[in-house]
Amino acid sequence: MFLLFGTRTSEAVINVVSFVCGYCHTLAEQHVVKRSTKVTLFFVPLVPLSTKHVNVCAQCGGTTALSAAQVRNSLDWARTHAERQP
Repeated sequence: MFLLFGTRTSEAVINVVSFVCGYCHTLAEQHVVKRSTKVTLFFVPLVPLSTKHVNVCAQCGGTTALSAAQVRNSLDWARTHAERQP
């Protein structure tokens, strides 16, 4: 029997906010990215191993790890600012 198994990491942008980057010190878009690593069997993702959130600067590409609380705060901020837009 021949089995193909391994891991696969996928990324999804869940939010975009603007603030000053800690690396390049410019006001730029910051992408909140969700990275999920899953075990695969015959290239089909089955079981999630880990989920991490990072902040990626659109200007310089610098990344910063985020906690779950920071991600929730980012989503709440975006939601309140979207409601204020006409």
